[in-house]
Amino acid sequence: MKHMGRLSLLLLLLASVPAQAGLSEIRLGVFDHDIGFLGHDKEGGADINAEALFDSPDFLKAIWAPRPHMGASVNTQGDTSQLYAGLTWTYEPIQKVFMDFSFGGSVHNGELNTREMDRKSLGSRVLFRESLSLGYRIDDHHSVSIAFDHESNANLASHNAGLNNLGIRWGYRF
Repeated sequence: MKHMGRLSLLLLLLASVPAQAGLSEIRLGVFDHDIGFLGHDKEGGADINAEALFDSPDFLKAIWAPRPHMGASVNTQGDTSQLYAGLTWTYEPIQKVFMDFSFGGSVHNGELNTREMDRKSLGSRVLFRESLSLGYRIDDHHSVSIAFDHESNANLASHNAGLNNLGIRWGYRF
């Protein structure tokens, strides 16, 4: 719990940073926490997710104009929660359908090195975070998407259990 206070403070600080960038979209969702592959799931519960995406600044046009994002995923069972930020690239192959790829970092309140059978050893407080989404635009403002995210330290620390989350989100574009 002590880390949640720090995470909340960090989120407030991050929220004040993009004052010059325009908010372009918000997304809210529910994720299945720590979906395992080959039996590597240990933590449980659902994650409540909130994410804000901002207009792409001009200097990012050289790398296909990704939108800066920041968000939070809070685990309902008291397992690992996180704050994250990064860049999101959106591709729209056909009208109303979109795909997102994002890359950035996260800070979490999970275990770094544990022997608890129901917790992961994440090795580092700061992790890399990647995500993929497939979505449908209902109208000019509303969308729904399926999203997958992965957090790990890329083997830069002695433990690297990683987390994989899968969920559904509603989005609102301004």
